[in-house]
Amino acid sequence: QVQLVESGGGLVQAGGSLRLSCAISGNIVSINNMRWYHQAPGKQRELVAAISSSGSANYADSVKGRFTISRDKAQNTFYLQMNSLKPEDTAVYYCNALLVLAGGPSQYSYWGQGTQVTVSS
Repeated sequence: QVQLVESGGGLVQAGGSLRLSCAISGNIVSINNMRWYHQAPGKQRELVAAISSSGSANYADSVKGRFTISRDKAQNTFYLQMNSLKPEDTAVYYCNALLVLAGGPSQYSYWGQGTQVTVSS
């Protein structure tokens, strides 16, 4: 059974930092794309950052220069380093990955359970 388990959320003051982790487990052949989304109360879920299997990263304009997405292929884990946090970054953060499972070749989208990030002013 495939699982994406997030950790690292919490409460931080404006200007502070947090590091989110997303650990992927299960009978996986490959991880094709890894993404972080956030969803603030009353708003739609939005893409924050993405990294491809080749390591190419993209960011939402609102987090460029402050957030960094990275991955550890050996550990099947990816991260979101969040620096210079602002109150408007407050949201539930979800990790998402496109996975090819044993018996492939189709890829499927899986989500983590979400972790709350709260930035106080």
